[in-house]
Amino acid sequence: MRGTLKTSTLEALFPLLGIENDCIVSKHADLTVAYRVTLPELFTLTGEEYEALHAAWIKALKVLPDHTVVHKQDWFMEERYVPDAKMQERSFLSRAFERHFNERPFFNHSCYLFVTLTTPERMRQTSAYSTLCRSFLVPQRMRDGESVARFLDAAGQMERILNDSGIVKLERLPAERLIGTAEDAGLVARYFALCDTPQVVNEDLRLDAGQMRIGDKRLTLYTLSDLDAMPQTTATDARYERLSTERSDCRLSFAAPVGLLLPCNHIYNQMIFLDNHDQTLERLEATARNMNSLSRYSRSNALNKEWIDLYLNEAHTQGLRSVRCHCNVMAWSEDEGELKRIGNDIGSQLALMGCTPRHNTVDVPVLFWAAIPGNEADFPAEESFPTFLEQAVCLFNGETNYRSSLSPFGIKMVDRLSGIPLHLDLSDLPLKQGIISARNKIIIGPSGTGKSFFTNHLVRQYYEQGAHILIVDTGNSYEGLCNLIRQKTRGRDGIYFSYTEQEPMAFNPFYVEDGVYDIEKREAIKTLLLTLWKRESEEPTRAEEVALSNAVNLYLAKLRTDASLVPSFDTFYEFVATDYRALLRQKRVREKDFDLANFLNVLEPYYKEGEYGYLLNSDKRLDLLDKRFVVFELDNVADNKVLYPVITLTIMETFLTKMRRLKGIRKVLLLEEAWKAIAKAGMASFLRYLYKTVRKHYGECLCVTQELDDLISSPILKESVIANCDCRILLDMRKYANKFDRIQALLGLSDKERAQVLSINRANDPRRRYKEVFISLGGVQSAVYATEVSPEEYWCYTTEQTEKMRVMALAEKLDGDIEAAIRRLAREQND
Repeated sequence: MRGTLKTSTLEALFPLLGIENDCIVSKHADLTVAYRVTLPELFTLTGEEYEALHAAWIKALKVLPDHTVVHKQDWFMEERYVPDAKMQERSFLSRAFERHFNERPFFNHSCYLFVTLTTPERMRQTSAYSTLCRSFLVPQRMRDGESVARFLDAAGQMERILNDSGIVKLERLPAERLIGTAEDAGLVARYFALCDTPQVVNEDLRLDAGQMRIGDKRLTLYTLSDLDAMPQTTATDARYERLSTERSDCRLSFAAPVGLLLPCNHIYNQMIFLDNHDQTLERLEATARNMNSLSRYSRSNALNKEWIDLYLNEAHTQGLRSVRCHCNVMAWSEDEGELKRIGNDIGSQLALMGCTPRHNTVDVPVLFWAAIPGNEADFPAEESFPTFLEQAVCLFNGETNYRSSLSPFGIKMVDRLSGIPLHLDLSDLPLKQGIISARNKIIIGPSGTGKSFFTNHLVRQYYEQGAHILIVDTGNSYEGLCNLIRQKTRGRDGIYFSYTEQEPMAFNPFYVEDGVYDIEKREAIKTLLLTLWKRESEEPTRAEEVALSNAVNLYLAKLRTDASLVPSFDTFYEFVATDYRALLRQKRVREKDFDLANFLNVLEPYYKEGEYGYLLNSDKRLDLLDKRFVVFELDNVADNKVLYPVITLTIMETFLTKMRRLKGIRKVLLLEEAWKAIAKAGMASFLRYLYKTVRKHYGECLCVTQELDDLISSPILKESVIANCDCRILLDMRKYANKFDRIQALLGLSDKERAQVLSINRANDPRRRYKEVFISLGGVQSAVYATEVSPEEYWCYTTEQTEKMRVMALAEKLDGDIEAAIRRLAREQND
């Protein structure tokens, strides 16, 4: 049986003629300039910023000439997360992270802007004259060069205005991006395939009664093409209730419900038709007169006349630009049942905007055809409605996905909406761009909000990228990560200092692996000895300082010449008691200038069998200069007047040595919940100095705290730490919601940042296991991200005592293999 369906080739009906000077030329001589648009990230703008974005669009579109069509096209396409191509080269935990997110679906957003210059006749044509209804197209004569030049100048001005706004960015698309290359099919081919990937396969288009198909994809279309479907009022933005509180607002653009918040493959088309403003008002004046003359026959004519008068009064008094507008949401699916569900979702999202959903089953092919990039002039005039430019721009989608940093260095966080990994640089790129002036960070959050978990995640990635990490901790938060590093490096790294009665802390300040005792090392040893000899209230005399300095220098010189001499406090003590005593007698140094007997008596507890003989005589031959992950656990020694000064001075000496001697290597000092110990006099001046100078040595300091009083009462935090931390990281602060004003004032947070902080964890996806975190860079850039990790990372980072014991117990059964224990627990969790 012979087929009765009428068929035609795409070539015969194809409305585009070619590309000239990166402009699309249609067969009706319409000229289109195409742009890639970069919008602000989701959940990062305030109401005032949305108003500024709206004003920028208004200014930009007003410079365009009459008979121009502005088509903003937003693509929302489902994709799957693809792990890093170099995953196999990465560490065990990094590979686990990438596997955890492998193939996770998310909706990727691409935004394009097409500006088309056409003719008055084409602007008024209806669907009956669509090129889709022609049997063939004859290219028309190109317009004169002067009008083309004026149009391109206007388009350039529009681009400059929007780019200068600092909120949105336009990038002109060259011919290769439009018509494609061997590697990329191009934008036009992608549109015909409804696929936003480099390689596409064009399929047949089928137009049935009430339905349109592209291959196996069935299209559904919802339109905003009538004033009756529009809400009484529009706005630049709207309150997003799920992330708002009584004390804060989360704002999204007015059209956000049909943007990223609509979870299906769809294209959101927004079209504005810039007719001749004066001619439009003249036609409306004539229509108003006709309505007035017919008002006796129908009350509706009188009402229409009043509405037209109001419109004309607004246009004249407010200086508003009259335009026509049309918006539609085009979605598709291969399954008819799913298509009905998608249609219901679109209708409900349009209703959230206050619009009346209209499922258009008649004009789907014509509207699809008119949305072809470069064919905007083929749009049917009856599908648009008159309004002002200000109201039409309110229907523009105003936000996009979170974006990764364009920097090789950074950490992996997760998009709070779609749950896919993001690469964030919180240090180098912001410093280079002038957003921050120092890399220092402060992390704040009440107990149980995941501070230590997030910080484990951060320092692990810093370590894997070559940084030297020195941690001052109370609470054993980094024991699991340190143990794993020690196992992976076979004991060469991952040094954990923790005081217990069975295994007390022990150091050897006189040992250096490379045999180099520079001036800083010598000064560190002298400072340590003075701290052990004199009380805080006792100031050493100049003679005592010189004598002690000579003793240290002579001892170090003997170490270089006597290979049998073992560097330690014991041998130093013996050197002072013998060789140096003889030298002092020879030089006739008086006892009142340097009381050697008193010196030896005070330091005797640290010698051999003394009470603290173990403290400075470690036999591990450990030089911390080249150890990249070092943890000092101060929980048991913070109140010990003997051990605490030695440990804090060791910390100071270790980090200062790293800071000055490791050129071109990133150094990180992390102070985790250690303020009661750190804030004492022994460390106060060090911290104050360190926070101001660490930037010059390619270093950064991180401090972690949970108590509100730490922020407000500690002068070190207030003057040194907060003032020099341009990166502020806050976790769930709902516990402090009623007194958040103090935190906001202390940290200098804006109202926008306050709203973002208070939105943390308010709308988490119950299917995922994560906690959100707020990150602000210099008060210029801020957003909320999610800390979501693989099961392997979770078991490594966990600070729950029972879970840590479970890991260690299983590791003991596996011959001390912590990685194998973590792998097994992760498999059990996944099962």
